[in-house]
Amino acid sequence: MQPQPSPSSRALWPAWLVLGLIACLGAGWWWQIGRPVQMPEAPSGRIACVSYAPFRLPGETPYDPNFMISPERIDADLRALSQRFDCVRTYSQGQGLNVVPAIAGRYGMKVLMGIWLGRDPVANAREIKHGIATAQAHPEVLRGVIVGNEVLLRGELSSKSLIAYIREVRAAVPATVPVTYADVWEFWLRYPQMVDAVDYLTIHILPYWEDEPVPPEHAVQHVADVYARIRHKFPGREVMIGETGWPSEGRSRRDANASVVNEARYIREFLRYAASVNMPYNVIEAFDQPWKRAQEGTVGGYWGIFDVDAKPKFPMQGPVVEEPRWTLGWLAGAAGALLFALLGWWRRPWRGVRGWAALKLAGFASGTALAWQARQMVYACRNQLEWAVSIAACVFGLVTALVLARWLAGRLAGAPREQAPAGWLRFSWLFVLALFGLLQVFDGRYRDFPLGLFALPCIGYALVGWLAGRADAVKPSLEELFMAFWLPVLAAIVVVQEVGLNPITWQWLGFNLMIALPILVGSRNASSVALRP
Repeated sequence: MQPQPSPSSRALWPAWLVLGLIACLGAGWWWQIGRPVQMPEAPSGRIACVSYAPFRLPGETPYDPNFMISPERIDADLRALSQRFDCVRTYSQGQGLNVVPAIAGRYGMKVLMGIWLGRDPVANAREIKHGIATAQAHPEVLRGVIVGNEVLLRGELSSKSLIAYIREVRAAVPATVPVTYADVWEFWLRYPQMVDAVDYLTIHILPYWEDEPVPPEHAVQHVADVYARIRHKFPGREVMIGETGWPSEGRSRRDANASVVNEARYIREFLRYAASVNMPYNVIEAFDQPWKRAQEGTVGGYWGIFDVDAKPKFPMQGPVVEEPRWTLGWLAGAAGALLFALLGWWRRPWRGVRGWAALKLAGFASGTALAWQARQMVYACRNQLEWAVSIAACVFGLVTALVLARWLAGRLAGAPREQAPAGWLRFSWLFVLALFGLLQVFDGRYRDFPLGLFALPCIGYALVGWLAGRADAVKPSLEELFMAFWLPVLAAIVVVQEVGLNPITWQWLGFNLMIALPILVGSRNASSVALRP
């Protein structure tokens, strides 16, 4: 039996090209998100009104009936917000929020005071009682009372019941205080009978959350079109935009991408538009709300103009930077290159610079990819369990990348041929990818794509599949073949669900193809070797 020849240079140069390309892409991605982006400036640093919910610290949620926000905390928040905002909108009377009008008055602020309604008539009665008492005590502070927020959207009350609640409040609060109801703009068209029950219409227009999401470059025009449509439908009635904004982190919806740059662009352009038409509005929201991530995924927690530490996420004038700490990505790449090179000393089957070059390129690319994943984890992980699972997955990804990089380095350096890595390591990644693919297809609305993590095994196994010869092919199990067949199918369905407009879904499809195709092709190669006499 003669020894197998080394791969030809024709077979090797695409692998070198890919290694160099992914290392450059990793460095380039981090460099790109660190570049200042020029955009139109806001007409002023002040904003007319902003949604205020104080639940921004770990464990705080409005769904905990026993949790109370202290007046001192609300006072500190409103004192800070008064420097930038003329008004705040609240959503309920419970958990200490009924003191907002009294405190806001100290700082010359107005309040859009919310009364929260839901399915529970006892809770509704309690909210209305407190809301009426607060409105009677501080009518001079109130810009309006909002009786119910998106309760028709949630299907928790009928329009008839909601109108009865609104009229109860209207009859009890001072005549100088207008009363309204707030919901997504389509629901005012669906329930036109609501118009006669309110003093003015409060509509929500969130281009990111539309059934057909609107990209940021067209978002403000969409708001203008909807606003004009509602005013045309209900002539002579005042219309206020009660919620509008853009998220800074989380899953893209079609071509509506959540980012700090896009949030800044939207807010600035919206403020310019609102000033040009003298339109009453409220921006959602003052502070990021981590508790919303349990309901809406990562994106739900990042609609704030300020972060959870009450620091502004972007300026209203001048350029905006997506990631000021972008050099950390390059440092992670350098650390990855050093780690791969150090571990390359251990029982290496090759000599010369080619193996070291391959290890360092693979290490740099892996480091930048894991840093990308770590950045996503900072925004997405909600508790210790999620952090533990995410860190364990990253460690597993790093180990996989090291195993594959050592094999690739040996092959590119001309070491004696050895069987391509497969076994339980590859099976595990196929299983996780298949599970995640199913979740994206059937429950993907609020799920992020952990591309930084899955880049490691998918690109790694694609390179191994390219360089492995027929003699090195490991025949996959039936389970692996089954998963390899369905991975691209599931990923393609996600692309279709996003009507081909979401570039992240195309990357997801590409990664699934990278790991699946070598298995499907390798199965044929392994079978042909087994059939040889």
